[in-house]
Amino acid sequence: MPTRACRVGGVAGGGVRVRPVGCLRAPGASGREFGRQYRGPDLHRDRQVPQAVPATSLDAVDSPPDAPVTGTALQRAIRLPHATALVVGTIIGASIFVQPSEITSQVPSVLGVLAVWLVAGGLTMIGALVCAELASTFTRTGGVYIYLSEAFGPAVGFLWGWAMFWTMHSGIIAAIAVVFARYAGYLIPMGAVGTKAVAVTVILFLSYVNYLGVKQGTRLQTVFTIGKLLAVLLIVIVGLALGGRVEGHFVESVAFTGAITPKHFFAGLAAGLFAFGGWHMVTYSSEETVDPARTIPRALVIGTLIVTASYLALNTIYFYVLPLDTVAASTRVAADLAEAVLGTGGGGAVSVLVMFSTFGALAGIVLAGPRVYLAMAQDGLLFRWCGAIHPKYQTPHRVIVLQAVWASVLVATGTFQALFTRVVYTEWIFFGLMTVGLFLFRRRRGLSRAYSVWGYPVLPALFAVTAFAVVISEVWSSPWDTLEGLGLVLAGLPVYYLWARKGLSPKATA
Repeated sequence: MPTRACRVGGVAGGGVRVRPVGCLRAPGASGREFGRQYRGPDLHRDRQVPQAVPATSLDAVDSPPDAPVTGTALQRAIRLPHATALVVGTIIGASIFVQPSEITSQVPSVLGVLAVWLVAGGLTMIGALVCAELASTFTRTGGVYIYLSEAFGPAVGFLWGWAMFWTMHSGIIAAIAVVFARYAGYLIPMGAVGTKAVAVTVILFLSYVNYLGVKQGTRLQTVFTIGKLLAVLLIVIVGLALGGRVEGHFVESVAFTGAITPKHFFAGLAAGLFAFGGWHMVTYSSEETVDPARTIPRALVIGTLIVTASYLALNTIYFYVLPLDTVAASTRVAADLAEAVLGTGGGGAVSVLVMFSTFGALAGIVLAGPRVYLAMAQDGLLFRWCGAIHPKYQTPHRVIVLQAVWASVLVATGTFQALFTRVVYTEWIFFGLMTVGLFLFRRRRGLSRAYSVWGYPVLPALFAVTAFAVVISEVWSSPWDTLEGLGLVLAGLPVYYLWARKGLSPKATA
């Protein structure tokens, strides 16, 4: 199969990666030319790409998918089952076991709540399809960072990576690790210090597993994803089998429809969309995916369908077993369901389930993030030594360590919650911009894609409007907190321009 421009890069002599025209940098193009291409500041004025950027992928699509990897290249080991498990595993964490109460409080109707989850799943699917086309066009490691940089220049891409490292991605790692530790405390009582120690330990353990190789990381994540899906199926079966012992209220709850305004429906929808968060992370590891132009789009579609079906099934069982007002008032709806069906021992069973689910989600999230920081380092937007790849394990080991250290600091200091809750909504600003970028790429000549999003241009436009509407809704409901979060993200701009002007890009070391 002939190599298509923009789908992969070639490898020049000495293991130096050369990127094709249409990707972030043209073969042999200097940093000055790269800067002019995006009308941005000169990030790499003193270096030529072939002398500075080590190879980080297999050399072409016409290479065998299992070709041996040598030198300092990332290893292609992620196939469709692993990529699909990554999509499912990073989405299903702890939110589905607590989030239904927030949605039900906004939409006091069983059918209304199920409609919210269905619409949220549909919009997530559209976003996944947008990402699928972009992933089939730009197969370099980095995902959303690459798409934003290609569409709007390196400054926007830098802001995505900046927000990811300091708050969004590291913050969610810290938050999920703390949830894991708190549920572990249900089984083995521990104080605040013990909870933090367990959270840090699980972060360091998963970082170590991913340090040792992408195969180890994806296998672990896949096993836990399969396990959590089996657990969801078990909850549904047990709820259907034993839920009849609970007072019959399901028919009445379905028939009842409280006052549902568009404002409340959208507030519930925003909560549902946040529960689907993480679907885009599979794009970060493109250069470690076998045939990424086809594998990633398929994984996004299949994974989103699986998650949507799981969420609808779980919510149906919640309402089948528990009254509507109980679900709306509950802060641990899955535990309430288990106790209603299994008795007082049900809480312990749910604690184990949440620990299992959060551990699996962490495995995928810890794996994904460092690939973005690796891409930034290769583009001169991070210290060059961060772009090193381990010669034995073929992983971005240094940024894996950096991520683990910073996420652990957020846990130890307890600052993750304040930072994360203020910044997480800004993710949707970037999703909206990413979708606008899709329209720009459709008008750009010379780009080839293995997949085109369904329903273009209507569906992508709908997703972009929804993304910006989520942002407006968050600003409207919590103006000061959201503006503080936006300020934290925009604080990356002066850092970016200082970095570009001073040329702070030390040479990579082995």
